Amino acid sequence: MLNTIVVSMKLLRPDRHAAVIAAAWLVLAPSPAIPATVAVPATHAKAKPKAAPPAARRAATKRKAVAKPTASVAVPEVVPSEAAARVLAWVAAEHDNGSLPYIVIDKQAATMFLYRADGELVGTAPVLLGIGVGDDSSPGVGAKSLAEIGPAERTTPAGRFVARFGKAFGGTRVLWVDYADSVALHAVITTHKKERRVERLLSPTPDDNRISFGCINVGTSFYTKQLRPLFQKKGGMVYILPDTKPLDDVFPRLRLLPYIATDPRPAATGA
Repeated sequence: MLNTIVVSMKLLRPDRHAAVIAAAWLVLAPSPAIPATVAVPATHAKAKPKAAPPAARRAATKRKAVAKPTASVAVPEVVPSEAAARVLAWVAAEHDNGSLPYIVIDKQAATMFLYRADGELVGTAPVLLGIGVGDDSSPGVGAKSLAEIGPAERTTPAGRFVARFGKAFGGTRVLWVDYADSVALHAVITTHKKERRVERLLSPTPDDNRISFGCINVGTSFYTKQLRPLFQKKGGMVYILPDTKPLDDVFPRLRLLPYIATDPRPAATGA
């Protein structure tokens, strides 16, 4: 009798196991069209283990898991400051950029505004600037080595600049804003880990965005995908707002904005 019961349990166990698997499969199945009952052969009751992912997938998964923060930094829908809004309105009203794309850099907000030649906003992004607070480059600073430039001389100058791409030291192509004083705009530099330049770009405030020798750093993705394609053929205009100088002293033609922004022609009357 005992042998009969054991044999019966051995015969029933696969079926019971299969029924449990079938019920679980029905609950987890994504499609509502699956029938209410599913027959699972007893010979396939045990679930087969999933095959291990290929070596390439394992390597890619590992790389993704240890990936470091990238320099792909961009800030959407940034509202320009009052000073930036005045410069943007003047450029648009007077078409100061001509047929070239242009950039407005608000140093106090450590933010860049990138525009097409027709005034269409391409995007905004945080920037890193010279560690020194000031609006002029020191005389002869462009001829000095980096080691010879003191902290007070590491300023990003304010003003209106015609920028073009060209080669820098080591053959790297950068957007030269002021070639004579060695002020360039380029992707963020990550060679000096202690400077934490990417982390500075990612921080929510502009308080730690002063780190460079005077050059302007922007996130790598924004630089390569949005800025460089616009400027690489003919260059463009760069307008850098001041730290301490009055805005009208840096951009004197802003005083004409109330006049050039208003169409003096009388409105048409009658039919």
